[in-house]
Amino acid sequence: MTFKLDPYCGSAPPPQLLISDWNVDPYLLLAISVIAALTWLPARRDNRIHQWLAAIVLLVVAFVSPLCALSSALFSARAVHHFILISFAAPLIWRFIFSRETFLDRVPSILVFGFHTTMLWLWHLPVPYAWALSGNATYWIMEVPLFLSAVWLWKEILDVRRPVGGALIVSAATLLQMTALGAFLTFAPHPLFSPHFLTSQAYGLSPLEDQQLAGLLMWIPASLPLAAAFLFRVARALTQPSNEPFAGRMQPRRDCCVRLSARACSGVPRNGSCELLER
Repeated sequence: MTFKLDPYCGSAPPPQLLISDWNVDPYLLLAISVIAALTWLPARRDNRIHQWLAAIVLLVVAFVSPLCALSSALFSARAVHHFILISFAAPLIWRFIFSRETFLDRVPSILVFGFHTTMLWLWHLPVPYAWALSGNATYWIMEVPLFLSAVWLWKEILDVRRPVGGALIVSAATLLQMTALGAFLTFAPHPLFSPHFLTSQAYGLSPLEDQQLAGLLMWIPASLPLAAAFLFRVARALTQPSNEPFAGRMQPRRDCCVRLSARACSGVPRNGSCELLER
């Protein structure tokens, strides 16, 4: 199946013109401005302005800088674009998007993992990839769910209110599937992504070498934040009381026990509220 290519980031630029090929799409700049405005107050409230600023800068690098144009030429640049979004911007911005509890907190972590894995693999399979580069609408149909699924996934992994067991399973499973995707791209015997068959040579790479580089990037650098998050949740679990590492919703009870005394908590269900403990 073939599609007429019309990439959102434009045609592949020659190397000598790349540095001047910035994406100044007014709708894109408006969207980034809206995201920045909506996440500013939670970031200010939590005193995480530097984290917020880093996330917004990464969005600009991914979509506005010449990296966007380079991703039309090189599949490996597309891999860099994607791991900037899903492995660096998403874990920085999730707490400002999910600043309040919502009905999404009731969705099982495994479904969030499945959603993100589906979007990630769709973006890196030949036919959906070519479809995504066939026009602006198709590009954003693929790009927006990929980024939002990554933000949601990182909430499940890093939010200390979520059960540690689920966070560890999801982070380990995501790390494994990222490794599998990287290995698939690295060891494929022939190039798979037709949009780059004629564009990579200008940058000194054959289509197969470009694809192998993309696989290595997805395999190692993109996986490091997940490995770090896994170790973070393990370390946090080890520092919690031994009866609570897998209970993500028991903080209110523990706080009440500290305030009222341990004996006040005896006989009270683990999910009991402060009001119940104080009666």
